[in-house]
Amino acid sequence: MLTIKDFEAAAGRLKNVIHIIPLSTSQTFSNMTGAEVYLKFENQQKTGSFKVRGAYNKIMKRFEEGDLHAVVASSAGNHAQGVAFAASSVGVKSTIVMPRSTPIAKVSATEGYGAEVVLAGSIYDEAYAKACEIMEETGAEFIHPFDDEDVMAGQGTIALEILRDLPGVDMIFVPAGGGGLISGIAACAKQINPRVEIIGVQAAGAPAIANAFHNADAAPCDHVHTIADGIAVKTPGAKTMEYINQYVDQMITVSDADIASTILLLLERTKQVVEPAGAASLAALLAGKVDVKGKKVVCVLSGGNIDVSFIHKVVEKGLVTRGRHMKFSTIMPDVPGSLAGFSEIVAECNANVIMFQHDRVQADLDIDEAIVQVVCEVGGKEHGQRLLRALTAGGYTIMSHPF
Repeated sequence: MLTIKDFEAAAGRLKNVIHIIPLSTSQTFSNMTGAEVYLKFENQQKTGSFKVRGAYNKIMKRFEEGDLHAVVASSAGNHAQGVAFAASSVGVKSTIVMPRSTPIAKVSATEGYGAEVVLAGSIYDEAYAKACEIMEETGAEFIHPFDDEDVMAGQGTIALEILRDLPGVDMIFVPAGGGGLISGIAACAKQINPRVEIIGVQAAGAPAIANAFHNADAAPCDHVHTIADGIAVKTPGAKTMEYINQYVDQMITVSDADIASTILLLLERTKQVVEPAGAASLAALLAGKVDVKGKKVVCVLSGGNIDVSFIHKVVEKGLVTRGRHMKFSTIMPDVPGSLAGFSEIVAECNANVIMFQHDRVQADLDIDEAIVQVVCEVGGKEHGQRLLRALTAGGYTIMSHPF
């Protein structure tokens, strides 16, 4: 079992290698929740996520033992870059197997850290199988992304830093996928201060750990579906679950809508780019999943490696969730001038039309009518409701409600 000495040894290996990121206070999120909220921005970490901690500790420890010559890993994201960086730091050859669907930017970033990238299969499981083949053929050591105590010890160094910066912390919210991060943080924090509550957060579309935490006989997830690809794991680690069951206080889930809304808030209020998996911890806090009033709370924002082409989709989902974008339909006379009256009401309400589409071919429409589908930009849900009331008062029937 991991002890404080293991975490301290990992911290020693990581000293002068990783970025030490102090906790940041957030008055905005404190006001929203009634807690004293602190953020641990691991999206600012070297390679863009916490994963470098565990990978470096594992590889450096094995290198110190003198019989490590090459490593192999399978990953479509942060673990790939962490292993590549760690291996190149000690002059060890690394091969990373990634699914063929991996974005070019992630492949290039992994190669940039010195790894040889092999593309194989369409999903992670197929990439993992190929990595096992390479391990058998070459004798390279497989670096597991989470179910390894040396990896968990590296991730747990985050707890050492949190407790150093905020000795009186009451609760730590941690994203969970396979369990390497939360098991490491929980084991470390609880051995230093048993009264600290550890709250694990999963995406509702990938709840494998939450299911197993609440029911030991729960089967792995048959499929996962979430925007938080970094925690989209079907089967949690056997070793990580032992630590989670021993040290974690609660396991909860959040919706993709909550995650997207949180990413948007982080962009607006902290100017930080946080990936969906990394934002899950704060999403749980903001969604009121746990009573935190009056508590000193830390949210671990575990990474920031979000594909640029994906950001606009997440932001759009966040705008809809927060009521900043609203979509509705109404029937309008299909005659000249009818649009002017509609637009005047929208303008008087200080809203902005960003999409407007006529549909004249519905079977139940009169010949001189059209259904109009509208997307408006508003200041929030209350503002949107005022707009709908004004349109209704103006004679427009709202056919589909946006909230």
